Amino acid sequence: MDGDEIKNFIKVWIIAIASQCYCYYVAARIPTKSMMRLISLLPILYLLLMLPLNLHSIHLGAPSAFFLGCLAIFKLLLFSFDSGPLSPPPKGLLPFISIALLPINIKRLIPKRPRYGYTITKLVPNKTALWALKVLLLGEIIHARKDYRQNLHPYLLTSLSLSHLYLGLEIGFALSVALPQAMFGFELEPHFNEPYFSTSLQDFWGRRWNLAVSNTLRPLVYHPIRHISTGKSEAIYEPIDTSKPPRAPVLPVISAFTISGLMHELFFYYVTRAHPTGEMMCFFVLQGVCLAIELEVKKALAHRVRFHPLVSGLLTLVFLIVTTDWLLFPHIIRTGADAKSLEECVSMVDFVKANISPLYYWQKS
Repeated sequence: MDGDEIKNFIKVWIIAIASQCYCYYVAARIPTKSMMRLISLLPILYLLLMLPLNLHSIHLGAPSAFFLGCLAIFKLLLFSFDSGPLSPPPKGLLPFISIALLPINIKRLIPKRPRYGYTITKLVPNKTALWALKVLLLGEIIHARKDYRQNLHPYLLTSLSLSHLYLGLEIGFALSVALPQAMFGFELEPHFNEPYFSTSLQDFWGRRWNLAVSNTLRPLVYHPIRHISTGKSEAIYEPIDTSKPPRAPVLPVISAFTISGLMHELFFYYVTRAHPTGEMMCFFVLQGVCLAIELEVKKALAHRVRFHPLVSGLLTLVFLIVTTDWLLFPHIIRTGADAKSLEECVSMVDFVKANISPLYYWQKS
């Protein structure tokens, strides 16, 4: 990562922050009923779409691509219709910018507790110890992928890669919102909810994995299509009530996953600059189709048949690992993004161990 990349990173974020000043002072004062707010935001949406193309590194380019090229655009689209986390606009320019450009969703409802099993929070009640454990585990996973990848079964390697992805995202998201959370006292919705305890695809995608995206796609895609197709607007993770008329979740579910697939195709183009192959899209459409089938099966069985949580959880994880190894990771490996990211991570872990670890100072003495 050279000095030019860092300069470009700073420029990109200065421009992005300046664009949100326009949104706060100009667009927020335009009524939404006439579609004029959406029209006024179109130049900003185009700008945010183009900004990540100025970055080429994994660890600076990838977060910027996700925050600006994907998440911020979704939030501003919701904002143009007076919805989402930016509506009503928070008091103050800095809170508005933070919510618009970072994976921040203000907690509005008390989240539901997981229905089954233990949680890591129960096992490690101290949050500092929990985060330290996750950072150490991430470091070990990185070195295991680097040193033993030739000797590992492909599915085990995929499991380690998924764990690397999950821990990297969770730690990265937490670090990105730590400063605005401390400054403004935000009470935030969690970014992840221990996805390794998922008991179904509905549980994994609706309640546990990357909630910053699912909580944005739900009002942007799922609810409008749900309302158009059935006249109702229900959250994807609501429990099935057999006393109500049959639900028809297939179209809104698949639509939400299709938009997510398009978002990931764009994201990986930002990161790799490789021509899209459609594998990302196929992966997410497959997940949407299987989730819709799962919901229909649950509705048909009406709780007459229920797997033990350990069995359903194992089946869910196996399905995710197999489909990820089939459709998601091949494109990442072919473009060299995986090797480049791993190399950068190893260098970072070695730097931390050599300069920050207490053992370093003990060895120097």
